[in-house]
Amino acid sequence: MSVTSPQQVGIPSGSIAGGASKAKRGGLWDTYFYFAMSLVIAAVVVGGFSLTMGPRIIHPKVAQPTILYIHAFVFYGWLAFFIFQSALVPTHNVRLHRTAGWFGVALGVVIPVLGIWTAITMNRIKVTVNHDLDAAAFMLVPFNDIVCFATTFALAIYWRKKTEFHRRLILISSCALTAAGWGRFPSYILPDPVFYAGVDFLILLGVARDWIVNRRVHVVYKFALPSFIVVQTFVMYVILTNQPYWLKIANAILR
Repeated sequence: MSVTSPQQVGIPSGSIAGGASKAKRGGLWDTYFYFAMSLVIAAVVVGGFSLTMGPRIIHPKVAQPTILYIHAFVFYGWLAFFIFQSALVPTHNVRLHRTAGWFGVALGVVIPVLGIWTAITMNRIKVTVNHDLDAAAFMLVPFNDIVCFATTFALAIYWRKKTEFHRRLILISSCALTAAGWGRFPSYILPDPVFYAGVDFLILLGVARDWIVNRRVHVVYKFALPSFIVVQTFVMYVILTNQPYWLKIANAILR
């Protein structure tokens, strides 16, 4: 009885061995990584905001503007949608994932508008009502977070048919939104000047996943993570040193 080799049926033996090796290396990291990350991101945001949500939103001493509640609803809606979408792929509901993705596009377009609007509204209150002199300078943080989210999200939509690009960019854009959550943790957990390290840590988990599964880091991470670090460093430098040019711009926006 003859034995048919992989080469005789047109399947390179190296591909079989490579696929088996990848499966062995990847395991749960490969199959459930993005779903697990959606839960981690949600935990960071909920954990951080739970420290301030009570006195600021649920039981505020002074009535908060409506835009804050709309922003919170949409923001948490994105987290729920991200978890939902991340769960569809490993359960092989790819068609539903793609169909529901258009709802995510609409949600992702609304987030930057609401983010900027809310940042200006809340910081205007801090400056004019609470006389918080640091509010104008700190407004650069939410602006940066929105730019980082919008840029990576737009690229994810542009490359939506390139799965390896798309899913990493969606992950990175969601990581960008965790900055507000990290910034609310006590300083003994994450000191205020380096709270952006939390965002970078989440992205580094994606880098680790790539190395474990593929033995190489995807080009998306090679560009996105260094860019994030450079921009984050610049933002914190501007805030901590109270750069006059930014204070002038910020106060003009708030007026």
